Amino acid sequence: MAADCPRVLIAGDRSSSGKTTIVAGLLSALCGRGLSVQPFKVAMDYIDPSYHTWITGRNCRNLDGYLMKEEAVREVYAHAAEKADIAVIEGVRGLYEGYDGDLGSTAQMAKLLQVPVIFVVDARSITRSCAALVKGYMDYDPLVNFKGVILNKVGSERHAEKAIREVERYAGVEVVGVIRRNEDMHLAMRHLGLVPVLEGKTRHEGFAERVDRIREIVEDGINLNRIIEIAGGAEPLAEVKPDLYRKNSAGEGLRIGVARDEAFNFYYRDNLEMMELAGAEPVPFSPVHDRALPDVDGIYIGGGYPELYARELSENSGMLSSLEHFHQKGHPIFAECGGLMYLGREIDWEGERQEMAGLVPGKARRGDVRVVSYVHGRLTRDSPLGRAGQAIMGHEFHHSEMIMDEGVDYAIHLERGRGIKGGWDGVCRENMVASYTHIHSASFRGFPAHFLEACRTHKS
Repeated sequence: MAADCPRVLIAGDRSSSGKTTIVAGLLSALCGRGLSVQPFKVAMDYIDPSYHTWITGRNCRNLDGYLMKEEAVREVYAHAAEKADIAVIEGVRGLYEGYDGDLGSTAQMAKLLQVPVIFVVDARSITRSCAALVKGYMDYDPLVNFKGVILNKVGSERHAEKAIREVERYAGVEVVGVIRRNEDMHLAMRHLGLVPVLEGKTRHEGFAERVDRIREIVEDGINLNRIIEIAGGAEPLAEVKPDLYRKNSAGEGLRIGVARDEAFNFYYRDNLEMMELAGAEPVPFSPVHDRALPDVDGIYIGGGYPELYARELSENSGMLSSLEHFHQKGHPIFAECGGLMYLGREIDWEGERQEMAGLVPGKARRGDVRVVSYVHGRLTRDSPLGRAGQAIMGHEFHHSEMIMDEGVDYAIHLERGRGIKGGWDGVCRENMVASYTHIHSASFRGFPAHFLEACRTHKS
């Protein structure tokens, strides 16, 4: 796979720099030029990529230097960028924030993929200090290829002029954009970050119009031609030999039900694509709207916001009965995070209790803290996820906690991460595994291979 696509990385000085909103506008503006734009997101995130995918019409891919080996990062990039005119990579948090040194940071990705960096600075209330900040970031690691700066949240014209002059004079890097303070440069937020696109389009009036307005502001404020030029100056990368993205017959003839609606939409495209490459057919269904499961051999329920749709999920008794019957027949089920909550007995969210599927012996409630963390550990028993003893890596991303019964069997013991209880994760009952841990097929190579194997074994 060739990896010679023009590319640029949008990084920030901190989490609140505004890079996500700027990237949304930039992607839309580039698409408006008639370009085929391939989006990427550094680290394991679902919500920002949902915007990228919707805006560009191409599936956003995650690139994570902690969870993925370097060769896997290069392959994911090369595979996704194929036939694109330009690739735009959104960074995560501050440029240099990582798990251990560079590991998992935006800077690591910038160097690994030799990407020119456009640096977004939150310039609210600072002018000359912008130059000191930019110069400090540039000097911290000279191997990061800074090619431009976007000054965000700028007040007056004088504010912009002073900041531009000092950044270009002192830091020696071009300012390619200035975004003025504007209340329209905000997207709807909640306890896990931005509102996902599927929900925004159905529940939030004026959602699409707000994104269009962001595009207008970004187009007015940045030098789009210059950013395209910078992307075109990226050095071609070496060709990549396919390893992850290879066809096989492990899932041939299998149909895998994938819960997909407003309540459940946290999925990595690569996980589903690996099923397709194995010959399996992902079959979407809606726990909110459909009255029964489709005719499938296994069920995959990803994350999302079941707590916000708890009443609708609880009142859909037909789907709950269908899931219970599916489980009783021994068919494999894998659920992540929101799926775990849905399979429990109830969701108790801020005083409102709703009954759920009851397949997991416990209930979900809002936790005291938001959990965002990498996890790694081992499988402690054979299950649809894999064999006992296998190492597993993934991440947690939730604001809930599970109150579990005693004597529950778990499939995963974590060396790093919280899990469901005391470092244990992956409730295991017959052919069902339900965990807080989210997994990515480029990190844990056992998925979906072992899950498809379990589906085939039960089918036969």
